[in-house]
Amino acid sequence: MEFAVLLALLLVLGAVIAVIALRRRGDGREATSDLDAEADANRWVVRLGGGLAGIDVRAQAGADDGAARALADAAERLRTARARLASARTPDQYAAVVRTATEGLRHVGEARRVLGLDPPAEGKRNAAQVGQSSAQVERRELSYGLDASYRS
Repeated sequence: MEFAVLLALLLVLGAVIAVIALRRRGDGREATSDLDAEADANRWVVRLGGGLAGIDVRAQAGADDGAARALADAAERLRTARARLASARTPDQYAAVVRTATEGLRHVGEARRVLGLDPPAEGKRNAAQVGQSSAQVERRELSYGLDASYRS
């Protein structure tokens, strides 16, 4: 009887240690499911499309070579991100879609700056002063192309 109680106690203790070890090994990040990764990737592709759609055609017509190149690069990234999103099935593939879309958003931001359309009011310095992480700052800056398009 004592042996059975000791064995049960050791099994419970082993299970608790295993759960703790697995949680610590996660590097503080929760594993995202395929659906979460797909939704996040889709959100960034939609933002890129909105950022491109938000630039007025008249502004595009008067664009210099730098702005035109940035807009062409952003449109290319949008096509690539949409194609990758259609065939993605794993979180790593969805992460590649997000990287492609954020590259496109950087090009949209560059084009907006060259065209003189709504320069961002806050930079990294201001966000750092209020205690935001660099990831929050980057996401806000990347989302600028979409957010600014709704102001006009």
